[in-house]
Amino acid sequence: MNDPRAYKVRDGHGGNGPVACWMHREHRARDNHALLFAQELALERGVPLVVLYGLAPKFLEAASRQFLFLVKGLRETAATLEGLNIPFLLRLGTPDVVVPEMIRELDVSALVMDFDVLRLKRQWMKTVADAAQGEVWEVDSRNTVPCRLASDKREYAARTIRPKIHRLLSDFLVEPPDLKKHPHTLKKRPETASMDEALKHVEAAPALPETAFVPGETAAWEQLDSFIRSGLDVYGEGRNVPTNPGVSRLSPYLHFGQISALRVLHEVTARGKNRDSVAAYVEQLVVRRELSDNFCLYEPEYDSPGCFADWAITTLEEHLGDERPYLYSLEEMERGKTHDDLWNAAQMEMVRTGHMHNYMRMYWAKKILEWTEHYEEAMQRAIFLNDRYQLDGRDANGYTGVAWSIGGVHDRAWGERAIFGKIRFMSYNGAKSKFRIQEYIDAQLRPSLI
Repeated sequence: MNDPRAYKVRDGHGGNGPVACWMHREHRARDNHALLFAQELALERGVPLVVLYGLAPKFLEAASRQFLFLVKGLRETAATLEGLNIPFLLRLGTPDVVVPEMIRELDVSALVMDFDVLRLKRQWMKTVADAAQGEVWEVDSRNTVPCRLASDKREYAARTIRPKIHRLLSDFLVEPPDLKKHPHTLKKRPETASMDEALKHVEAAPALPETAFVPGETAAWEQLDSFIRSGLDVYGEGRNVPTNPGVSRLSPYLHFGQISALRVLHEVTARGKNRDSVAAYVEQLVVRRELSDNFCLYEPEYDSPGCFADWAITTLEEHLGDERPYLYSLEEMERGKTHDDLWNAAQMEMVRTGHMHNYMRMYWAKKILEWTEHYEEAMQRAIFLNDRYQLDGRDANGYTGVAWSIGGVHDRAWGERAIFGKIRFMSYNGAKSKFRIQEYIDAQLRPSLI
């Protein structure tokens, strides 16, 4: 087995049962290198291939909105896998408990896991790996260039990781094969839960209305096609304009692994006509997104000020005593009740739709710093709100974006000013000079008018 995306966690001699692929980040049947690697292992050994899934009753600050998007997408993926003679075995409970149970019951011969960078997920992965007797592999199907190969350390900025990614990128721009119908059938299935039971299971999560995003692999491909046909060629000039329709709206699908970033890259580069727009999108999809995985993999304090550079901590500390003209409680922020109608519009867009334009995410997080007494509390608030309301929250991109906005991570020191010190500043008037802010405000705060 020679796949550079595969990282051997441990050698071992397992049971005589199937090869198991534990799916926990890449929720798709197509373009899934972990599944393809697991199938190759199973074919070599002449054994069945199964997919294991443990559905936790809670995950960080996720609400019903995110759980329903996940489970409804999984319904489609599970049906595809079952049609390929690959049983999708679902149990309700935290994966570090229910996945080891299935590993033991099935007498699994080898285990393949998705790659992940979040602290909680890596704790689960260690527990699950320790429960397996056979060899254990971790396969990076998230990044176009596998995170561990791109760099073996925390990168300073996009400019330091960019050449490393581009140097290897052509090696990984290979069209993935289709998953085959598996020739070896699992003789006895363990007890599992149905998708209807899974939907009921997530009712315990904090209630939030579902969004207009349609979950699942088919919907993800349709959204990609729509973006390429109607938005990609204006992306370069309008990516920082929240009133511009030329954004991909793929972030929920990429976050939940319902589409592969490699597939998006293939389609965008093959079909895009405006090369400047293609290059701008690839920078976000590949360099910036993979920089986020690098940050969270190699920085254990990615969600606290412990990840800030010394210069950032120094400047924020020096300005803690600055007068803050506005201070808001978390509840006031959550309800969009500040003096800033542009910020309120961004917050309400997130609450209603589960999505916020990237430019507004930066503005939104920086104002939380400006209106909160301490930068540590500001970071906690931004993470809570992002994780609770965004479909794509609880993600390396989100944690890295908050760290960039509040603590200057992957940024440089700027001219000094009140409250922010040398952290980059964004203002209402600056936004006003870039796009038609009233159009955006009206759309989000008075949606019945549009």
